[in-house]
Amino acid sequence: MTDPSDADKSVPPNLRLLLVLEELAHIGVPVNPTTVNEKLGLAKPTVHRLFHQLEAEGFLQRDMDGKSYGPGLRLRRMAVDVLSSSRVRAVRLQVLTALAEDIGETCNIAIPDRNAMVYLDRVETKWPLRIQLPIGTSVPFHCTASGKMYLASLPPRHVERFLGTTQLPVRTVKTRIEPSVLREEIAQIAKRGYSTDDEEFMEGMVALAVPIRDGQNRLVSTLSVHAPKQRLPLDELQKHLARLQDAARHLSELMQK
Repeated sequence: MTDPSDADKSVPPNLRLLLVLEELAHIGVPVNPTTVNEKLGLAKPTVHRLFHQLEAEGFLQRDMDGKSYGPGLRLRRMAVDVLSSSRVRAVRLQVLTALAEDIGETCNIAIPDRNAMVYLDRVETKWPLRIQLPIGTSVPFHCTASGKMYLASLPPRHVERFLGTTQLPVRTVKTRIEPSVLREEIAQIAKRGYSTDDEEFMEGMVALAVPIRDGQNRLVSTLSVHAPKQRLPLDELQKHLARLQDAARHLSELMQK
């Protein structure tokens, strides 16, 4: 086992903060400094000092247990900026545009933020009747196809924490806020691998979402299509599931190159 004092000497000071962030991102869930340091092997005071520094600067923030840390606002914004870089985004938009043209409806890529899904990319339908949800729009987890897809990717204990501590607004008469109902639906989504929104977020709008995964098979974003119900009812929209899943696999592969 590496002596922590040796690790402190071998890791350049200007790399330590980056290595902490890299390991935290690799683990993918809120963690404490000790867990991160199992890989880094730094002295205990050193790794705690790094966490405090990253928290003070807004790159990390404490989770609800007060002991674990997750990405802070600055780190989340940096992740979005990286994903939105011109080279990456150009290829991603090609896939999204082809999908929107095939289906004939608006397609989106959304990423989970701390309290909502945020639209990262969007290609609009050519129909004059469309639903305006521009890039940067935040939408709830519990009543959108993308949000429920994200919830279904979380460990059960995190879903329980969300259901037990979060205020769930009613957006339409079809919005479901009962924890038992949402718990059952989230479990079903996890099994089948896709999510739907049947006018739960916005009256007259239906949606279908699938995950985009990283090299460790973790959901990092969602790919969704939504449409006015009067033009494309949910059962008709679901006929495009295979095309949506093919596009999501392509986007997953792009992320790993």
